[in-house]
Amino acid sequence: MARVARRGSSGLTAVVFVAAALCSLQGFPSSSPRSLALAAAEGEANFLTKVFAAAAQGATAAMVAALLSAICEPLVNRLLVKRMTVAQAYAEITFKLVSNFFLTTFPTNMLKFPVFEMINVGLSFTSLAGSLRGIVNGFLFCTIMLPVTNYRFRKSMGWEIKPALLYQAYIPTVTRDIIYGWARGVVGAYLAEAMAPDTFTAKAIVFGITIWAACIISSPCNEWRGYTLQPADKKLPFGEYFKPINYARSTG
Repeated sequence: MARVARRGSSGLTAVVFVAAALCSLQGFPSSSPRSLALAAAEGEANFLTKVFAAAAQGATAAMVAALLSAICEPLVNRLLVKRMTVAQAYAEITFKLVSNFFLTTFPTNMLKFPVFEMINVGLSFTSLAGSLRGIVNGFLFCTIMLPVTNYRFRKSMGWEIKPALLYQAYIPTVTRDIIYGWARGVVGAYLAEAMAPDTFTAKAIVFGITIWAACIISSPCNEWRGYTLQPADKKLPFGEYFKPINYARSTG
Protein backbone atom coordinates (compact mmCIF):
# COMPACT_ATOMS: atom_id res chain seq x y z
CA MET A 1 0.00 0.00 0.00
CA ALA A 2 2.82 2.39 0.83
CA ARG A 3 4.34 1.77 -2.62
CA VAL A 4 1.00 2.50 -4.27
CA ALA A 5 0.64 5.72 -2.28
CA ARG A 6 4.09 6.84 -3.29
CA ARG A 7 3.40 6.12 -6.95
CA GLY A 8 0.16 8.08 -6.75
CA SER A 9 1.92 11.00 -5.11
CA SER A 10 4.65 11.03 -7.74
CA GLY A 11 2.08 10.94 -10.51
CA LEU A 12 0.13 13.85 -9.09
CA THR A 13 3.30 15.86 -8.57
CA ALA A 14 4.40 15.22 -12.15
CA VAL A 15 1.00 16.37 -13.44
CA VAL A 16 1.33 19.59 -11.44
CA PHE A 17 4.76 20.35 -12.88
CA VAL A 18 3.81 19.52 -16.46
CA ALA A 19 0.61 21.55 -16.26
CA ALA A 20 2.45 24.50 -14.75
CA ALA A 21 5.13 24.37 -17.42
CA LEU A 22 2.54 24.26 -20.22
CA CYS A 23 0.61 27.16 -18.74
CA SER A 24 3.78 29.19 -18.37
CA LEU A 25 4.50 28.79 -22.09
CA GLN A 26 1.19 30.49 -22.92
CA GLY A 27 2.70 33.78 -21.88
CA PHE A 28 5.30 33.83 -24.68
CA PRO A 29 4.48 36.11 -27.67
CA SER A 30 4.06 34.73 -31.20
CA SER A 31 7.35 34.73 -33.03
CA SER A 32 9.54 32.62 -35.27
CA PRO A 33 10.01 28.92 -34.45
CA ARG A 34 13.64 29.59 -33.44
CA SER A 35 12.83 32.42 -31.02
CA LEU A 36 9.89 30.47 -29.65
CA ALA A 37 12.13 27.46 -29.01
CA LEU A 38 14.70 29.66 -27.26
CA ALA A 39 12.01 31.28 -25.14
CA ALA A 40 10.59 27.88 -24.22
CA ALA A 41 14.03 26.61 -23.22
CA GLU A 42 14.66 29.70 -21.07
CA GLY A 43 11.21 29.39 -19.49
CA GLU A 44 11.76 25.73 -18.69
CA ALA A 45 15.16 26.44 -17.13
CA ASN A 46 13.70 29.30 -15.08
CA PHE A 47 10.80 27.09 -13.97
CA LEU A 48 13.05 24.23 -12.86
CA THR A 49 15.46 26.61 -11.11
CA LYS A 50 12.65 28.18 -9.10
CA VAL A 51 11.11 24.82 -8.25
CA PHE A 52 14.38 23.38 -6.92
CA ALA A 53 15.16 26.63 -5.07
CA ALA A 54 11.74 26.41 -3.43
CA ALA A 55 12.45 22.81 -2.44
CA ALA A 56 15.74 23.88 -0.83
CA GLN A 57 14.02 26.68 1.07
CA GLY A 58 11.34 24.24 2.19
CA ALA A 59 13.97 21.83 3.47
CA THR A 60 15.61 24.60 5.53
CA ALA A 61 12.29 25.63 7.02
CA ALA A 62 11.51 21.97 7.72
CA MET A 63 14.43 21.64 10.14
CA VAL A 64 13.44 24.69 12.19
CA ALA A 65 9.76 23.75 12.20
CA ALA A 66 10.54 20.16 13.22
CA LEU A 67 12.09 21.38 16.47
CA LEU A 68 9.06 23.51 17.29
CA SER A 69 6.54 20.89 16.18
CA ALA A 70 8.11 18.19 18.33
CA ILE A 71 7.15 20.29 21.36
CA CYS A 72 3.89 21.89 20.22
CA GLU A 73 2.08 19.21 18.21
CA PRO A 74 1.63 16.65 20.98
CA LEU A 75 0.17 19.41 23.14
CA VAL A 76 -2.10 20.89 20.44
CA ASN A 77 -3.35 17.49 19.25
CA ARG A 78 -4.44 16.62 22.78
CA LEU A 79 -6.34 19.90 22.99
CA LEU A 80 -7.92 19.24 19.60
CA VAL A 81 -8.89 15.57 19.83
CA LYS A 82 -9.00 14.67 23.54
CA ARG A 83 -10.43 18.09 24.48
CA MET A 84 -8.12 18.35 27.48
CA THR A 85 -7.36 21.57 29.30
CA VAL A 86 -3.94 23.08 28.69
CA ALA A 87 -2.76 21.88 32.12
CA GLN A 88 -3.97 18.32 31.47
CA ALA A 89 -2.33 18.19 28.05
CA TYR A 90 0.92 19.68 29.36
CA ALA A 91 1.04 17.03 32.11
CA GLU A 92 1.28 14.32 29.43
CA ILE A 93 4.21 15.98 27.62
CA THR A 94 7.58 14.52 28.62
CA PHE A 95 11.13 14.93 27.33
CA LYS A 96 11.09 11.34 26.08
CA LEU A 97 7.88 11.95 24.11
CA VAL A 98 9.25 15.17 22.56
CA SER A 99 12.65 13.71 21.67
CA ASN A 100 11.09 10.59 20.14
CA PHE A 101 8.52 12.64 18.25
CA PHE A 102 11.29 14.79 16.74
CA LEU A 103 12.41 11.64 14.92
CA THR A 104 8.99 11.80 13.24
CA THR A 105 8.63 15.55 12.70
CA PHE A 106 11.99 16.00 10.99
CA PRO A 107 11.71 13.38 8.22
CA THR A 108 8.03 14.15 7.61
CA ASN A 109 8.77 17.87 7.39
CA MET A 110 11.51 17.07 4.88
CA LEU A 111 8.71 15.63 2.74
CA LYS A 112 5.91 18.09 3.44
CA PHE A 113 7.67 21.45 3.28
CA PRO A 114 9.52 20.96 -0.03
CA VAL A 115 6.42 19.44 -1.65
CA PHE A 116 4.28 22.40 -0.57
CA GLU A 117 6.79 24.96 -1.82
CA MET A 118 7.32 23.11 -5.12
CA ILE A 119 3.58 22.97 -5.78
CA ASN A 120 3.27 26.63 -4.82
CA VAL A 121 6.05 27.74 -7.16
CA GLY A 122 4.85 25.44 -9.93
CA LEU A 123 1.40 27.04 -9.80
CA SER A 124 2.93 30.52 -9.85
CA PHE A 125 3.86 29.82 -13.47
CA THR A 126 0.18 29.53 -14.38
CA SER A 127 -2.25 32.35 -15.11
CA LEU A 128 -4.46 31.39 -12.15
CA ALA A 129 -5.38 34.13 -9.67
CA GLY A 130 -3.74 33.95 -6.24
CA SER A 131 -6.89 32.73 -4.48
CA LEU A 132 -7.50 30.03 -7.11
CA ARG A 133 -3.86 28.91 -6.92
CA GLY A 134 -4.34 28.56 -3.18
CA ILE A 135 -7.38 26.33 -3.70
CA VAL A 136 -5.53 24.07 -6.16
CA ASN A 137 -2.46 24.03 -3.90
CA GLY A 138 -4.53 23.02 -0.86
CA PHE A 139 -6.27 20.22 -2.75
CA LEU A 140 -3.08 18.78 -4.28
CA PHE A 141 -1.00 19.08 -1.11
CA CYS A 142 -3.61 17.40 1.08
CA THR A 143 -4.28 14.62 -1.42
CA ILE A 144 -0.58 13.85 -1.82
CA MET A 145 0.56 14.29 1.77
CA LEU A 146 -2.41 13.21 3.93
CA PRO A 147 -0.88 9.77 4.71
CA VAL A 148 2.20 11.57 6.05
CA THR A 149 0.04 14.00 8.03
CA ASN A 150 -2.03 11.23 9.61
CA TYR A 151 1.04 9.09 10.32
CA ARG A 152 2.55 12.02 12.16
CA PHE A 153 -0.69 12.76 14.02
CA ARG A 154 -1.00 9.19 15.28
CA LYS A 155 2.64 9.17 16.38
CA SER A 156 2.10 12.38 18.36
CA MET A 157 -0.85 10.76 20.15
CA GLY A 158 0.97 7.49 20.79
CA TRP A 159 -1.63 5.56 18.79
CA GLU A 160 -1.09 2.48 16.65
CA ILE A 161 -0.20 3.17 13.02
CA LYS A 162 -2.74 1.43 10.78
CA PRO A 163 -2.25 1.73 7.00
CA ALA A 164 -6.03 1.65 6.48
CA LEU A 165 -6.35 4.88 8.50
CA LEU A 166 -3.69 6.92 6.70
CA TYR A 167 -6.39 8.60 4.59
CA GLN A 168 -8.71 9.03 7.59
CA ALA A 169 -10.57 12.36 7.77
CA TYR A 170 -9.79 13.18 4.12
CA ILE A 171 -12.89 15.33 3.51
CA PRO A 172 -12.46 17.67 6.51
CA THR A 173 -8.70 17.86 5.95
CA VAL A 174 -8.86 18.66 2.24
CA THR A 175 -11.62 21.21 2.93
CA ARG A 176 -9.44 22.82 5.60
CA ASP A 177 -6.43 22.97 3.29
CA ILE A 178 -8.44 24.35 0.37
CA ILE A 179 -9.91 27.11 2.55
CA TYR A 180 -6.47 27.80 4.03
CA GLY A 181 -4.94 28.09 0.56
CA TRP A 182 -7.74 30.35 -0.67
CA ALA A 183 -7.56 32.56 2.42
CA ARG A 184 -3.78 32.82 2.17
CA GLY A 185 -4.06 33.98 -1.44
CA VAL A 186 -6.82 36.51 -0.74
CA VAL A 187 -5.41 37.92 2.50
CA GLY A 188 -1.85 38.00 1.16
CA ALA A 189 -2.88 39.93 -1.95
CA TYR A 190 -4.96 42.38 0.09
CA LEU A 191 -2.18 43.08 2.61
CA ALA A 192 0.46 43.40 -0.10
CA GLU A 193 -1.64 46.09 -1.77
CA ALA A 194 -2.74 47.82 1.43
CA MET A 195 0.63 47.84 3.22
CA ALA A 196 3.02 47.74 0.22
CA PRO A 197 5.91 46.20 2.25
CA ASP A 198 9.31 47.14 0.86
CA THR A 199 11.70 45.92 3.56
CA PHE A 200 12.50 42.47 4.89
CA THR A 201 10.85 43.23 8.25
CA ALA A 202 7.69 44.60 6.64
CA LYS A 203 7.42 41.60 4.33
CA ALA A 204 7.92 39.24 7.28
CA ILE A 205 5.14 41.00 9.19
CA VAL A 206 2.77 40.80 6.22
CA PHE A 207 3.61 37.11 5.78
CA GLY A 208 3.01 36.40 9.47
CA ILE A 209 -0.36 38.19 9.47
CA THR A 210 -1.35 36.35 6.29
CA ILE A 211 -0.57 32.93 7.78
CA TRP A 212 -2.30 33.78 11.07
CA ALA A 213 -5.45 34.99 9.29
CA ALA A 214 -5.54 31.95 6.99
CA CYS A 215 -5.23 29.61 10.00
CA ILE A 216 -8.10 31.35 11.81
CA ILE A 217 -10.34 31.34 8.73
CA SER A 218 -9.76 27.62 8.12
CA SER A 219 -9.88 26.63 11.81
CA PRO A 220 -13.53 25.42 11.86
CA CYS A 221 -12.53 22.69 9.41
CA ASN A 222 -9.63 21.77 11.67
CA GLU A 223 -12.17 21.24 14.45
CA TRP A 224 -14.16 19.05 12.07
CA ARG A 225 -11.01 17.06 11.36
CA GLY A 226 -10.32 16.61 15.08
CA TYR A 227 -13.87 15.40 15.69
CA THR A 228 -13.49 12.86 12.87
CA LEU A 229 -10.15 11.58 14.22
CA GLN A 230 -11.51 10.64 17.65
CA PRO A 231 -11.26 6.94 18.54
CA ALA A 232 -14.66 5.26 18.23
CA ASP A 233 -14.62 4.01 21.82
CA LYS A 234 -13.83 7.45 23.26
CA LYS A 235 -15.75 9.69 20.87
CA LEU A 236 -17.34 12.72 22.49
CA PRO A 237 -20.92 13.68 21.56
CA PHE A 238 -21.24 16.47 18.98
CA GLY A 239 -22.59 19.00 21.47
CA GLU A 240 -19.83 18.32 24.00
CA TYR A 241 -17.00 18.32 21.45
CA PHE A 242 -17.96 21.60 19.77
CA LYS A 243 -18.20 23.78 22.85
CA PRO A 244 -16.92 27.35 22.25
CA ILE A 245 -14.36 27.03 25.05
CA ASN A 246 -12.90 23.94 23.41
CA TYR A 247 -12.69 25.69 20.04
CA ALA A 248 -11.01 28.72 21.59
CA ARG A 249 -8.52 26.52 23.44
CA SER A 250 -7.47 24.38 20.48
CA THR A 251 -7.42 27.23 17.94
CA GLY A 252 -5.69 29.72 20.22
